[in-house]
Amino acid sequence: MLSRREPMIDRSTMGRAARGFATLLLAAAVAASSSLTAYAQGVPVVRDAEIEALVRDYARPIFKAAGLASDGIDIVLVNDSSFNAFVTGRRMFINTGALATAETPNEIIGVIAHEAGHIAGGHQQKLRDQLDRAKTMAIIATLLGAGAMVAGATTGSNGLAGAGMGVAAGGGEMAQRSILAYQRTEEITADRSAITYLNATAQSGMGMIKTFARFQSALSLSGAQIDPYRISHPMPQERIANLDTLVKQSPYVGNVDPPALQQRHDMMRIKIAAYTQGQVAVARLMRKDPSSLASRYGDAQVTYLYGNPAAALVKTAALIKEQPKNPYFHELRGDILMKANKPKDAADAYAKAVSLDPVRSGLLLGSLGQALMAVGTPDSVKKAIVQLNNGISRDKENADAYRYLAQAYGETGDIPAADLATAEGHFYAGDYKNAKIFAMRSQQKLKRGEPRWLRAQDIINYTPSNKLK
Repeated sequence: MLSRREPMIDRSTMGRAARGFATLLLAAAVAASSSLTAYAQGVPVVRDAEIEALVRDYARPIFKAAGLASDGIDIVLVNDSSFNAFVTGRRMFINTGALATAETPNEIIGVIAHEAGHIAGGHQQKLRDQLDRAKTMAIIATLLGAGAMVAGATTGSNGLAGAGMGVAAGGGEMAQRSILAYQRTEEITADRSAITYLNATAQSGMGMIKTFARFQSALSLSGAQIDPYRISHPMPQERIANLDTLVKQSPYVGNVDPPALQQRHDMMRIKIAAYTQGQVAVARLMRKDPSSLASRYGDAQVTYLYGNPAAALVKTAALIKEQPKNPYFHELRGDILMKANKPKDAADAYAKAVSLDPVRSGLLLGSLGQALMAVGTPDSVKKAIVQLNNGISRDKENADAYRYLAQAYGETGDIPAADLATAEGHFYAGDYKNAKIFAMRSQQKLKRGEPRWLRAQDIINYTPSNKLK
């Protein structure tokens, strides 16, 4: 089930594209200045087992080609309607707006390849170094300017004082332009690296060209006048010109995405539309091919969200009949049954989804645990604790799973474990104050030095400047 913390704001395709271009101009600066987790930054994160599995499948060969396969790169989905992606540390952030707008997997794969180029090239650390140099330049210019102003005041020379002011102001401008020029160079380097990775994986670069063309069209329609020397990314037209020859000379330029992958992509797009943009957006996507599996999936999602559970179950049953081994159809059935207040049947559906899931998503295990909690028998609560812990072991940042785990421990009378689970949930949601409060509460009932006591101590000692554990 796609879960999110904030609703989409802009539901206009044009607004999304235009704002996406503006957001891309800021992405490198955001990436360079931030070292906190998504939660600590207040980034509105979206969690969904199906979408996360698909995006990982897109990224896996690219990461391998970039030499990042063993580096533990996390991909985080951001609940934002603009077309944007960026990296901080070992995390790659991709907006749902990018996923929903891209018409083919190749377009998103191109985005991932570009961001992988930034990670592989160590651009974040290099940009931080460049920022430090720019600060030094600005400070020196300010000191020189101040000296000239003092000298002008001492000698009574208005011209010298004015020149000093100019030196100080010009130094800041020069430092800013130096940083932006450096960022534009990194963007060009990342674009070229992306083409290298795409060629290494026998994929076309046309998706990147299409993305930049979309930005160029949105920029032209917006009527915005942009100084190319005051932005952190090259202009879209320049990026297209830089890549056009490389892309078209590639032996893989004509390669297209496999039909099965395209189908999964279409299902992802319509799912995002159903949860974040509403029925009208789903109907718009369905018009292209109303009988396609993706359209019928979208119809089932909309019926679940806005219709009645009985009708949604009928539509989902038809999907399962067509693809009985698709774990996410069984997940949808579980969601519908939970909404219909049939937790036992929902638990069976989620258990089926877990058994079919090749990656054993912690989110699906969490949904199974939640359904078992709702069943409410002592035996089901014990089973819920097992499944929730299994899910957390695979996805320790699933804050919702800790909330249900705390409830389950509370029902069994294990209050120290309930308090620690509550602390973990607050911790991974970025609420460090409450995390510390519950961690201290749990410690009062735990034996000093045992693993749970030590984990509580880690939370108590944590400061946002430290790396999240």
